[in-house]
Amino acid sequence: MSELVPLSAFATWPPAIASASPEAWHAILQFFAAEIRNPNTRRAYLRAARDFFEFAAGRKGGNRLDTINSLHISAWLEAMNRDGLSAPTIKQRLAAMRMLFQSLARERIVPINPASVVRGPKHSVKRGKTPVLTAEEARQLLDSIDTDTLVGLRDRALIATMVYSFARISAVTSLRVEDLFTQNRRLWLRLHEKGGKRHEIPCHHTLEQYLIAYLEAAELWETPKAFVFQTFSRVGERKTAGRSLSGGHLPQATAWQMLQRRAADAGLDTAVCNHTFRATGITTYLKNSGTLERAANMANHSSTRTTQLYDRRPDDVTLDEVEKIQI
Repeated sequence: MSELVPLSAFATWPPAIASASPEAWHAILQFFAAEIRNPNTRRAYLRAARDFFEFAAGRKGGNRLDTINSLHISAWLEAMNRDGLSAPTIKQRLAAMRMLFQSLARERIVPINPASVVRGPKHSVKRGKTPVLTAEEARQLLDSIDTDTLVGLRDRALIATMVYSFARISAVTSLRVEDLFTQNRRLWLRLHEKGGKRHEIPCHHTLEQYLIAYLEAAELWETPKAFVFQTFSRVGERKTAGRSLSGGHLPQATAWQMLQRRAADAGLDTAVCNHTFRATGITTYLKNSGTLERAANMANHSSTRTTQLYDRRPDDVTLDEVEKIQI
């Protein structure tokens, strides 16, 4: 377990953790390594826990696990609110501490879960914050990419995969060549989404064309275990050289940087992020008579309420209505 969460991660933590008993150490490591399986969630929960214990250390009773109480948790939430943290962030951090203390209480490291009675901030969202491109802007971006280089072929294929499959960036960057397969004479994607969910979806004919062009140029078809979207070595951007690929998958942060660069080169004014293309694909699909239920299925959402956060069709109605204010 210490390989997933190295002990060095806790080396400079406040007294409540640094002076914990061996049994408490085991319970804490077990929580982060065994109970929290998603690496992104694990990192977020580790940051939340460290922040809380640093906050509690300067308050009476906050330097020991068994003396921390709900007042420490409540004061921490108020401090985060004063610092301007968003309600979703505060709720996520509170969830982290609830789960951690629940685990410690179950192992009898602490008498009760002090976070269980603390209520988080109210937060209701009907419209997501993700910036969305119009279909014309998405096409402008894809057409602006120079595909005379392997880098260009890769970037075009990656963006198109998010747009046409509604896939999360994490599922796209973790794709391996063996996750692309032919069925009913059409290329399909086997996406590994968060929560261990496996989702299979056929490729739009444009996406199929882009993926085949990239994979053939990269000479990846014969290496089924290879990542589809890889970083590059310093050999260069030669279209013919599969050996210029590094073998390592493209990190999400690197993908974000690439998207910023490509959007700027395409002359787009709309801000973009890794989720933009998922939301763009869903909105465009719904504008073209697609149904919310099928969009949720294609996006692998368990509820259409989640899909609605990506649906920006109401924006068009709002713009039309605003223009009626003729003064």
